[in-house]
Amino acid sequence: MAQRPYIVGNWKMNGTRAMLSEARAIDRAAQRLMKVEVAIAPPATLIHAVHKEADQIWVGAQDCHQSESGAYTGDISAAMAADAGAKFVILGHSERRGGHGETDASVKKKVQAALGASLAVILCCGESEDVRDKGKELAFVTKQLSASLPKMGNAAEKLTIAYEPIWAIGTGKTATPDDIGAVHAAIRKLLVDLYGAEQGAEVRIIYGGSVKPENARELMSVPEVGGALVGGASLAADSFMGIAAAAADAFEE
Repeated sequence: MAQRPYIVGNWKMNGTRAMLSEARAIDRAAQRLMKVEVAIAPPATLIHAVHKEADQIWVGAQDCHQSESGAYTGDISAAMAADAGAKFVILGHSERRGGHGETDASVKKKVQAALGASLAVILCCGESEDVRDKGKELAFVTKQLSASLPKMGNAAEKLTIAYEPIWAIGTGKTATPDDIGAVHAAIRKLLVDLYGAEQGAEVRIIYGGSVKPENARELMSVPEVGGALVGGASLAADSFMGIAAAAADAFEE
């Protein structure tokens, strides 16, 4: 792939200002590892603070509302996230779909709102263990993506797809390289069908689900895997940048 591997940390609902030391450590390490594109999505309360500390890494938001403004207590709009310093937003995460009742239609509206605020988008997709056990993961993931993706002319520039099998998020379970390769290949075909050969071939597809320094090199060696969306292991600079270093090694092979 032409792009550098993209390693993104999703801090989820973790972190106070005391965590800024980890953000600084990640940023310093990223300056020494230019072969990898590194990003973190802290909680909304830390976006601006991390943005001020970051010289090398991208800083993003974990979600945004589909509306520009209004009576939506507790929500933030895409424009607000951008104003705080976010350059991208993670949308459609299974924890949002499952825990907050987000549908493909509402995720699609959020994607459109983010693009309208000039934010890049990391759009998540992934199947449950029940779907996987029935052998329907490819149909499920491609249908989910098809319903969540808007038409866009700058897909390669603004869009990243994150495949995160729900059964592998925070469980310690990891999909096999063959499993990941099959889903990523199906996603690539869908992207080419939606956006054309040139744009569709350049959209990055990253993997998430119990990614650790110990397994990152193997996972990053799978065809069509362009990086990783990392949860718990991104909360400490040593483990997170261990994943980034493994990705750099894999992409040099």
